[in-house]
Amino acid sequence: MENAQLGWIAAIFVGAIAGWLAEKVTASNMGIITNIILGMIGAGIGAWLFGLLGVRLGLSPWLNYLVSGFVGACLLIFATRLIAPGRWRA
Repeated sequence: MENAQLGWIAAIFVGAIAGWLAEKVTASNMGIITNIILGMIGAGIGAWLFGLLGVRLGLSPWLNYLVSGFVGACLLIFATRLIAPGRWRA
């Protein structure tokens, strides 16, 4: 994922989709800004985690960013629920 080369607008858009998907899968209740933030930060966490584990997705850069953003956002939501159990509940 080192060759992702997404612009800021595309990163915000794909991050919003990744955050929204994570919100739906984890049955959370968040807003669009939180979805964007979780998706973008989650993409960094997911890319780092995939690199650490040696996982290569072999998809287009957009899909790599989306998958890593989704995985990272889900991890962030679960970590937040460990720290503050009542946060982002549906």
